[in-house]
Amino acid sequence: MGTFDLGAPMSELGLLDTSGILRQAWVRPERTSSGLGWEHAYVSTQRERPYHATFDAAPTHLLILHLGGPVTVRRRTGRSMRTQRIPAGGIFLHPAGRALDVELQGGLDTVHLYLADSVLQQAHGEGGTVELAEELGSSDPLIEQLVLALDGVVRHWEPSARTYADHLVGTLAARLAHAHAAGRPAERDSASSGLTGQQLTSAHELMETRLSEPLPVAELASATGLSASQFTRRFRASTGKSPHQFLLQLRLDHARRLLRTTTLPIADVAVRCGFSHQEHLTRVMRDKLGTTPAAFRRAA
Repeated sequence: MGTFDLGAPMSELGLLDTSGILRQAWVRPERTSSGLGWEHAYVSTQRERPYHATFDAAPTHLLILHLGGPVTVRRRTGRSMRTQRIPAGGIFLHPAGRALDVELQGGLDTVHLYLADSVLQQAHGEGGTVELAEELGSSDPLIEQLVLALDGVVRHWEPSARTYADHLVGTLAARLAHAHAAGRPAERDSASSGLTGQQLTSAHELMETRLSEPLPVAELASATGLSASQFTRRFRASTGKSPHQFLLQLRLDHARRLLRTTTLPIADVAVRCGFSHQEHLTRVMRDKLGTTPAAFRRAA
């Protein structure tokens, strides 16, 4: 990993943590995660024109999802040059701490995801570190869907989606760690091993206390003394739901109580229960309950 201290505490990831591709004149960004407070991942969706350039090593791992294609990409590693025609859905992966020499031979829409090494190692767990290998045109449907889901979170950002974004990043890191780990030791944190009663109580109480606020998975994990990846796995084993799903259900239950027992305006109910606005609450209730806040209140 060169001289980078990738496991050190960090603030929001941004352009300075990337390879430099996104700062070039041939890139036309459409949306990014800048300003959303994401500490472990930076997401950018853009249109790229053909180019050939060399970039210095970056402190983050770079994963590029091709939204269009096929397009030819050339990549130099040492003294060798590899050429690959990559279709839509293809993946370009470049590990942190390595210079990048790449040529894009056609216009292309892409999603770039820059991942902090700390979250990758955390997802890997105990038993040594995991190092990513370069990929050029590989295919992984799960990674593709996770990257598209993160792009969707950026496109329709709401502060209450922070837990969901953390969950997606953690799942993506775990997928990469699993795929690239060599000689992985037997899984020590079995998915069947749930939280202790005290850990579950601590997480539940924090969710209830912070119901109206964004709540990163890292804070829930800290309250239980676990890493974010361990917490997410064990929480699901204990409850059958991800932290995001569970928190959303708590918020929805509280909203139903307020709609049933108070005359607060629906917009106020939404904000008090952690939804970004009335339309957000309406979407969730329609999706989960098949009704709207106004119709629920009338029926109650």
